[in-house]
Amino acid sequence: MDLTKLKLFEMATKRMDWLSKRQVVLSQNVANADTPAYRPRDLKKLSFRDLMKPMREQPMLEKTSAMHISATREAQRFREDKSRHTYETTPTGNAVVLEEQLTKISETQADHRLASNLYTKQLEMIRMALGKR
Repeated sequence: MDLTKLKLFEMATKRMDWLSKRQVVLSQNVANADTPAYRPRDLKKLSFRDLMKPMREQPMLEKTSAMHISATREAQRFREDKSRHTYETTPTGNAVVLEEQLTKISETQADHRLASNLYTKQLEMIRMALGKR
Protein backbone atom coordinates (compact mmCIF):
# COMPACT_ATOMS: atom_id res chain seq x y z
CA MET A 1 0.00 0.00 0.00
CA ASP A 2 1.38 3.35 -1.04
CA LEU A 3 0.76 5.74 1.85
CA THR A 4 1.56 8.80 -0.25
CA LYS A 5 -1.70 8.22 -2.15
CA LEU A 6 -3.78 8.81 0.99
CA LYS A 7 -5.56 12.16 0.80
CA LEU A 8 -4.23 13.44 4.11
CA PHE A 9 -0.63 12.76 3.13
CA GLU A 10 -1.24 14.25 -0.31
CA MET A 11 -2.66 17.44 1.23
CA ALA A 12 0.21 17.73 3.74
CA THR A 13 2.71 17.26 0.92
CA LYS A 14 1.05 19.99 -1.18
CA ARG A 15 1.03 22.33 1.80
CA MET A 16 4.73 21.73 2.49
CA ASP A 17 5.50 22.22 -1.21
CA TRP A 18 3.64 25.56 -1.21
CA LEU A 19 5.45 26.64 1.95
CA SER A 20 8.83 25.71 0.43
CA LYS A 21 8.09 27.74 -2.69
CA ARG A 22 6.92 30.67 -0.55
CA GLN A 23 10.15 30.53 1.44
CA VAL A 24 12.10 30.87 -1.83
CA VAL A 25 10.03 33.90 -2.90
CA LEU A 26 10.42 35.58 0.49
CA SER A 27 14.18 34.96 0.56
CA GLN A 28 14.42 36.59 -2.88
CA ASN A 29 12.62 39.61 -1.43
CA VAL A 30 15.18 39.85 1.38
CA ALA A 31 18.07 39.37 -1.06
CA ASN A 32 16.76 42.27 -3.18
CA ALA A 33 16.16 44.63 -0.25
CA ASP A 34 18.64 47.14 -1.74
CA THR A 35 17.72 46.71 -5.41
CA PRO A 36 16.24 49.92 -6.85
CA ALA A 37 12.57 49.71 -7.91
CA TYR A 38 12.20 46.14 -6.59
CA ARG A 39 8.68 45.23 -5.45
CA PRO A 40 8.31 42.41 -2.93
CA ARG A 41 6.46 39.31 -4.10
CA ASP A 42 4.48 36.62 -2.33
CA LEU A 43 2.47 33.57 -3.33
CA LYS A 44 -1.30 33.52 -3.40
CA LYS A 45 -2.55 31.98 -0.16
CA LEU A 46 -3.28 28.28 -0.40
CA SER A 47 -6.70 27.57 1.07
CA PHE A 48 -8.24 24.28 2.11
CA ARG A 49 -10.77 24.67 -0.68
CA ASP A 50 -7.93 24.95 -3.22
CA LEU A 51 -6.40 21.76 -1.84
CA MET A 52 -9.69 19.90 -2.14
CA LYS A 53 -10.71 21.18 -5.59
CA PRO A 54 -8.71 18.68 -7.70
CA MET A 55 -9.94 15.82 -5.54
CA ARG A 56 -13.60 16.78 -6.01
CA GLU A 57 -13.40 17.44 -9.75
CA GLN A 58 -11.58 14.32 -10.89
CA PRO A 59 -13.02 10.91 -10.13
CA MET A 60 -10.53 8.33 -8.93
CA LEU A 61 -9.76 5.92 -11.74
CA GLU A 62 -8.50 2.47 -11.02
CA LYS A 63 -6.40 0.29 -13.30
CA THR A 64 -8.10 -3.06 -13.70
CA SER A 65 -5.67 -4.36 -16.30
CA ALA A 66 -1.97 -3.97 -16.99
CA MET A 67 -2.95 -2.75 -20.47
CA HIS A 68 -4.70 0.33 -19.06
CA ILE A 69 -3.01 3.70 -18.86
CA SER A 70 -2.66 5.15 -15.38
CA ALA A 71 -4.62 8.30 -14.63
CA THR A 72 -2.45 11.23 -13.64
CA ARG A 73 -3.39 14.52 -12.09
CA GLU A 74 -2.01 17.79 -13.29
CA ALA A 75 0.57 19.26 -10.96
CA GLN A 76 -0.72 22.25 -9.06
CA ARG A 77 0.92 25.54 -9.94
CA PHE A 78 1.24 28.21 -7.30
CA ARG A 79 0.34 31.73 -8.35
CA GLU A 80 1.95 34.94 -7.28
CA ASP A 81 -0.25 37.27 -5.28
CA LYS A 82 -0.86 40.39 -7.38
CA SER A 83 -2.68 42.45 -4.74
CA ARG A 84 0.35 43.81 -2.93
CA HIS A 85 -0.14 47.00 -0.92
CA THR A 86 3.13 48.54 0.19
CA TYR A 87 3.14 51.09 2.93
CA GLU A 88 6.80 51.99 2.79
CA THR A 89 8.97 52.79 -0.22
CA THR A 90 12.54 54.04 -0.33
CA PRO A 91 13.56 57.00 -2.52
CA THR A 92 14.99 54.47 -5.03
CA GLY A 93 11.56 52.84 -5.40
CA ASN A 94 12.34 49.70 -3.40
CA ALA A 95 9.31 48.57 -1.40
CA VAL A 96 10.84 45.69 0.60
CA VAL A 97 10.28 46.07 4.34
CA LEU A 98 12.75 43.69 5.99
CA GLU A 99 10.77 43.36 9.23
CA GLU A 100 7.67 42.34 7.28
CA GLN A 101 9.59 39.82 5.18
CA LEU A 102 11.30 38.30 8.22
CA THR A 103 7.93 37.95 9.96
CA LYS A 104 6.52 36.14 6.92
CA ILE A 105 9.59 33.88 6.79
CA SER A 106 9.12 33.02 10.46
CA GLU A 107 5.41 32.26 9.93
CA THR A 108 6.23 30.11 6.93
CA GLN A 109 8.83 28.17 8.91
CA ALA A 110 6.34 27.54 11.74
CA ASP A 111 3.64 26.44 9.28
CA HIS A 112 6.09 24.07 7.58
CA ARG A 113 7.04 22.58 10.95
CA LEU A 114 3.33 22.09 11.76
CA ALA A 115 2.59 20.37 8.43
CA SER A 116 5.66 18.17 8.84
CA ASN A 117 4.63 17.19 12.37
CA LEU A 118 1.09 16.35 11.21
CA TYR A 119 2.52 14.20 8.42
CA THR A 120 4.82 12.38 10.87
CA LYS A 121 2.07 11.83 13.47
CA GLN A 122 -0.31 10.41 10.86
CA LEU A 123 2.41 8.04 9.70
CA GLU A 124 3.05 6.95 13.29
CA MET A 125 -0.69 6.33 13.82
CA ILE A 126 -0.85 4.12 10.74
CA ARG A 127 2.24 2.20 11.84
CA MET A 128 0.70 1.72 15.30
CA ALA A 129 -2.56 0.49 13.77
CA LEU A 130 -0.64 -2.01 11.67
CA GLY A 131 1.32 -3.16 14.71
CA LYS A 132 4.66 -2.10 13.28
CA ARG A 133 5.66 0.26 16.05
